[in-house]
Order: sequence, then C-alpha cells, then structure tokens
Amino acid sequence: MTGLYQFLGVPFGYILSFLYNTVAFGNYAVAIILLTLIARVLMLPTTVHQQKGMAKTQRIQAKVRKIQEKYAGDQRKIQEETQALYSREGYNPMNAGCAPMLVQFILLFGLIGAIYYPLKNFLHIPEAEISILTEAVKNIGATTMSKSTHLSELLVIENISQLKDLEGVSAETYKAIESVDFSFFGLFSLGDVPMNHKGQLHIIWLIPVLSTLSTLGTSLYSFFRQKQTNTPAAANKSMGCMTFGMAALTVYFVIYYPAGIGIYWIASGLFGLITTIIIGKLYSPNKVLAKLMVDETVERRSRENSLKLVASEKEKNNQ
Repeated sequence: MTGLYQFLGVPFGYILSFLYNTVAFGNYAVAIILLTLIARVLMLPTTVHQQKGMAKTQRIQAKVRKIQEKYAGDQRKIQEETQALYSREGYNPMNAGCAPMLVQFILLFGLIGAIYYPLKNFLHIPEAEISILTEAVKNIGATTMSKSTHLSELLVIENISQLKDLEGVSAETYKAIESVDFSFFGLFSLGDVPMNHKGQLHIIWLIPVLSTLSTLGTSLYSFFRQKQTNTPAAANKSMGCMTFGMAALTVYFVIYYPAGIGIYWIASGLFGLITTIIIGKLYSPNKVLAKLMVDETVERRSRENSLKLVASEKEKNNQ
C-alpha cells in the first residue's frame, strides 16, 4: 500500500504544489480543498455513468422479475433466460458501478500520497536529504498516536525547529520547509492526528465530526433517493449498511490519519453532496428510464424494419 501511495502521490503532489503557488493564496489547506474540487469535477463523467447505470439496472431487474415469475420453480430456465437477457442488453452486473469506485480510490490514494510525503511530492526535496531528516526525527523521540507507520515526513515538518544544522541538509531545504504554513488557518497542523489529542478538548476533533456529517449527508441523500425509485427491499437494506459502514470507515480514517486527510474528506463530502443533488435532478432515474425505453423502442423498430426489408428483398428475388 505504501508503494501505491508513493506512486500516485507524485502527480498529485505536483498539482498540489501548482495550486498552492498560483490560486490558493499560498495556503496549503486551500490547495487541498481546490485539489479535492478538481478531483470531484474529474469524477463527474463517472458519476453520470453510475447514475445511468443505476437506471439501467432498475430496467433490467424489472425484466428479470418477469422471467422469474414466468418460469417460477424452474431455476435452470430462469438462469438461462436471465443470461440471454443480459446478452441481448449488453449488461454485465459485475461491472455496474465499479468504474466510479475505482476512480475514487485512485483519487483518494493519490491525495493521501501527496499529504503523507510532502517533502518528496510537494516540496520536491532530494531523497538523500529526506532520508537524513526522517532518520533524525526518530532520534529526537517524536511520536504520533496514528496507527500509520509512514508519517515520518510529516513529523519532520512538525519538528523542523529541532532538526537544525544536520550535516547533508542544505539551507535551501530548511528554508523551503519553514516557508510553508502546514496548518489549517493557524488552528492546527494538517499533519497532526486527532488521536494525538486523545482525552483532550481540542479543535482538531471537529475534523472527525464534520467528516462524518459530510459523508452521511451524501450517503443518506442517495439512500432515500434509491428508496423512492421502488428498489427491492434487499437492495435498500444493503444500501443502508453501506451508508453507515462508510461513515464508520470515515471516522477511522480521520481519527487515526493526518488532519489533511480529514480536510479532504469534508470537502469531498460537501462537493459530492452538491454534485449528487445536481446530477440527480438532471439525470433522475425516471428521466433516464424513459429515455432507455424510447431508445429500446427505436432500436426494436429499426430491427423490425431491417427484417422486413430483408424479407422483401428475398421475396423479390424469388419472383
């Protein structure tokens, strides 16, 4: 997993650095929020595809239920007819919704990589100097309550004042690290971890609270939208489990991981809720279903006309 973070973090680090130096007003937190917004915009096509896929799945499931009713008791025939239906419709239930999820993981891991390794990916400090700094930070007893074992670069930033005049580290490197404000508007460090303040009344605990609320907002909206579309009860139960399961996963991430990840999660949740509402209005299941039915009718009539034309040509040739 560390290798994946490092690999995906390189391009995201360059984007983060570009945003920081151009449109983020020299504010690292704003750069993270802007990067999250860009990531959400990039995900719009997959979100629209997912919305259309959900409508198509509803259409397919309605046809599957008719097959099950028609061949009730004959499981083999049901399976054969269902597979034939999938083949005619060009539908693969295993692929439904996978692409958006894959894109989300790539974006999340890329951003995590950029935040985990700011010396390498954001400031582009030479590897040799990073090694000296990360080794030195271990010797001064810097610790973190995070369960993650690869936060050395963040610890270097947190304790840079105690790592002065190390042999092999240039003055330019110290200047580059000290020139960046790795805090959230001076309230707390984006490299800090909420669990470092266990049992304390600290403002950083707003991160888990707001992250959970933003995640629940999008999930609950999607859940109730799905209930309104006459989705089978079993699917609604599954969606409900995913809704609260994702919220629980969010709590874990933002409590045991750097606050920068929490800022991403809050921004991502808010932007996600906005785009979900907009796309839900533009591509509502009823509208998409209606278009699918029209397309199916047009396609069916086109096939019928083609068959009639072929039959007519054969009849002329026989005459």
